Amino acid sequence: MAPSHTSTVDRYLEAIYCIAAEGEIVRPSRLTYWLDVSAPTVSDAVQRLKRDGWVEIASDRSITLTETGDRVATEIVRRHRILERWLTDSLGFDWAAADAEADRLSSAMSNEVVAQIDASMGFPSTCPHGNVIPGRVSPYGVLIALADLEPGTLVTIRRISEVAEHEARALLLMLAEHGIHEGSEVAVTHTDLGPNDVEIVISGKLLTLSIEAARLIWVDTKR
Repeated sequence: MAPSHTSTVDRYLEAIYCIAAEGEIVRPSRLTYWLDVSAPTVSDAVQRLKRDGWVEIASDRSITLTETGDRVATEIVRRHRILERWLTDSLGFDWAAADAEADRLSSAMSNEVVAQIDASMGFPSTCPHGNVIPGRVSPYGVLIALADLEPGTLVTIRRISEVAEHEARALLLMLAEHGIHEGSEVAVTHTDLGPNDVEIVISGKLLTLSIEAARLIWVDTKR
């Protein structure tokens, strides 16, 4: 049985899970930026997480979840993504608002309520941003970052990185304002904007993204 855990523990476990899921090595400095807290605060919290059996810390200061930590983090992320999907698809919230509301609702809802919400939607595979709900199978094949495409490529948006959800919510708002969502078809255009920008066409309109933003958008090139 997992030890009891506070909302603070949950925040750290979720952050470690999501950062690792993006293929990054989790270190205290990364958590400091992700959670927007001070380095000493992260250092103290990580030591407590290790003491209580939630994480392991390697000699290079990289952090990994223990079996117990991973199990709890997986459940936290699963609930969050189910609620995001419900808030977006059933209640009409935009991406950014759904993410914030899911944070508030997750700890207040019982497992039974979350299970009923999940069933009412037909057990979706992904959250609204295309990130797979733990325990489900991705409906997509191999994806590629929008930043890595050649001009003239026509693609379908499939996933917005977890980094955007937690560190670049302005990007989610901007994409929503332009009607861009999972399943949107966009084309990368020839552009003279330079190496730091990517220009796309969505619904016949041009939109310029920074290269950093384009790295957070994953697409399927199969037609």
